[in-house]
Order: sequence, then structure tokens, then C-alpha cells
Amino acid sequence: MKNFPIRTASLVSSFFMLNSGFAETTNSAAASPVAPALSTPDMGVALLRVAGALALVIGIFLAGVWLFRNWQRLNVQRGRAPKLNILEIRSLGGRQTIYVVGYEQERFLLASSPAGVNFLTHLPGAGHEGESAAETKPNLPFAQALAQVLKGK
Repeated sequence: MKNFPIRTASLVSSFFMLNSGFAETTNSAAASPVAPALSTPDMGVALLRVAGALALVIGIFLAGVWLFRNWQRLNVQRGRAPKLNILEIRSLGGRQTIYVVGYEQERFLLASSPAGVNFLTHLPGAGHEGESAAETKPNLPFAQALAQVLKGK
């Protein structure tokens, strides 16, 4: 996406250079004294110019469609991270689903059914899980932890 303006500019400039080059060849042929009184344009050159113009218009159209469809994603990447995230989804069958939703440092368990969305419970945040795991296991140096594991085998 970063190279999109550069690619577009190079494509447009090459189109105009081709256009001016074809104009010079057709003008020089028309200016020669040997040319017939009523000259028809070269069909190959005209067809190439029309095909190039059509390709340029279609390319601009497709780039516009891509930008329209991906505008939200581009805005989120440039801005700050969203505060509200769906962390996990589990289907319970039928039309019932459970969601783990995170907002900033908080987590919630929500249930969705045909009757609506219900709040089930507040879950401990990601930081709270790390503290509880640290309380159950004492911090040992790596050498001592490795020795304990090897003795256990």
C-alpha cells in the first residue's frame, strides 16, 4: 500500500509518454509529402491506445474498490489499538454461543442466544492470572529448577 501512489504515478506517466510517442509518429507521417491525401489512422496504434486507456480506467476503478473495502482496516492500523476485543468464541450448538470479551484490562463472559445477549460473569484480567501462577510456584534460579526436574525423572 505504501507504493500505491508511486506505482500509480509511474503508470500514468508511462501512459502519457506512450501517448506522446504515438502522436509524434502519426504527426511525422502526416507531414511527409509522400503521404496520401486522405490517410486513415493506423489501427494497431489506435487499438493499443484504447486498450491502454481501458486498462488504466479499470485499474483506477479496482484500486478505488479496494480502498473502499479496506478503509476501516487502514484507519485502525494507523490509530491506536482498539479497546474492545473479542478474545474467544465458542459455539454451544444451535444458535447459542459464548464470548470472552476484553475491554482494556477487563474480561467478561457473555452468552448469545436467540433471546438476546446475556452477561454471565466478570473474568479476572490477563495480569491477574500471572500473579496467581507466581504465588503458587516460588521463583527458583534456572540451575535449581533444572536440578529438580532431573531428579524427578
